[in-house]
Amino acid sequence: MTRADRPRSSPPHEYRNVDVDAQLRSPVDALIVGSGFSGICMGVRLRQAGIESFLIIEKADDLGGTWRDNRYPGCACDIPSHLYSLSFAPRSDWGRMYPTQPELWEYLRDIVDRYGLRPKLCFNVAMNSAEWDEANAQWRVKTNTGATIRARVLISGIGALHVPAQPRLPGLETFTGVAFHSATWRSDCDLAGKRVAVVGTGASAIQFVPQIAPKASTLHVFQRTPPWIVPKLDRPIGPGERWLFTYLPGYRRAFRESLYWIHELRALGFNGNRRIITKIEQIARDHLASQINDPELRARLTPHYKIGCKRILISNDYYPTLTRPNVELVTEGIAEVLVDAVLTRDGIKRPIDVLIFGTGFEVADVLRTLPVIGRNRQALQDVWRDHVKSYYGICVNGFPNFFMLLGPNTGLGHNSVVVMIEAQVRFIISCLAQMHRRRLKLIDVKPEIQQQFFERIQEQLKPTVWQSGGCRSWYQDRVGHNVAIWPGLTVNYRWLTRRANLADFVTVAA
Repeated sequence: MTRADRPRSSPPHEYRNVDVDAQLRSPVDALIVGSGFSGICMGVRLRQAGIESFLIIEKADDLGGTWRDNRYPGCACDIPSHLYSLSFAPRSDWGRMYPTQPELWEYLRDIVDRYGLRPKLCFNVAMNSAEWDEANAQWRVKTNTGATIRARVLISGIGALHVPAQPRLPGLETFTGVAFHSATWRSDCDLAGKRVAVVGTGASAIQFVPQIAPKASTLHVFQRTPPWIVPKLDRPIGPGERWLFTYLPGYRRAFRESLYWIHELRALGFNGNRRIITKIEQIARDHLASQINDPELRARLTPHYKIGCKRILISNDYYPTLTRPNVELVTEGIAEVLVDAVLTRDGIKRPIDVLIFGTGFEVADVLRTLPVIGRNRQALQDVWRDHVKSYYGICVNGFPNFFMLLGPNTGLGHNSVVVMIEAQVRFIISCLAQMHRRRLKLIDVKPEIQQQFFERIQEQLKPTVWQSGGCRSWYQDRVGHNVAIWPGLTVNYRWLTRRANLADFVTVAA
């Protein structure tokens, strides 16, 4: 199907909004929270499994999650298009090797149309809290609308990258200019001729900095820790290739599979293969040397930790941007934000009109603050206060019939996270199918099984670059525990979660 043939999604205001109050009269089998990649994939697979009694609630006024919210200039994915898409819903006419934010948002909206999910979507409805009702073996979800939704199964598809990390800078409240985070980009703020400061040099910043530099009169980029950056092998996908992808589905599948294994093999380096990690690091060093001639600037841009310890970034235009006459890389720490300037610890004051934060997202704290109350009125945030424990990042002991998509330790530093989402959705569908076949009203992962999984994961993480690479990253919580990354190959995760083993669960018959 070509782009012209695919049905176009309607604007947000034309989406049918489900009457949440009507749900009070009849419980649903499954309630999905969030309408990004996770929630949409879950919804499609539920329908394909013959489960029609479900609802997807979304706190915003449109679907898309990360790819709805992040609309900063240059926003794009760092995984190739044909790999960062659902395997059962391929697209043959991607415009580039790496998809842009508008393309991904359009793709998700098209999936909703293609699989008839619109009647299941309910916008502007947030989950304020979810409480397990033991007597009726169901979840009671209170929403911001005042309605309570009853569901036999609760599925969190909120992801982890949706709460912007706001730096605590002294004096920020006194700043009289325009300040915003890249995830809440101010499209009404014209940067032409403005004095701009960017705080942070992570995945978002290296995309929007090259876009705004030609507009700003001056641009100060405040860097705390330099990232490792490798070339972005991006290019347009021509009509000939799109024809092959459209009319030779075997070619398209083989292309996706080749991308998958190219990325998958990187995990071997992150898990201890020195030859692979050394090769990747040399590619990054050569990339830096080829684009930055100034030895002093090159030294400030050279990381002092193992590549992969923090997220590896891809860009062809970030380094050259830092050599522009109107751009300054600042590595001195920020002492204070003044009324109209940023003061660094060396006493230098840089006047600015606009302050942009490219400081990423809260991950560990978001996981810990899920408003979910399980058995014996235990809150998830209390259970996870010391250690974030789960079973394959999908289930948590004490929280029956509760499933997570992209839960703890299922993020990736080397491959497409969509692969993990599909594996988790398949696992959940397996749970639901077995519950139906055995006439079970609830399942709850056994505490000893969860503990064994936690200990195994932590042990596997110790020698990896994510824990022993000499850096702190958003993969880790406040005390240094890695709560985000899966320490191994995705092929292993897919195999381990191919089918739910109900022997690992406490089950109760209906």
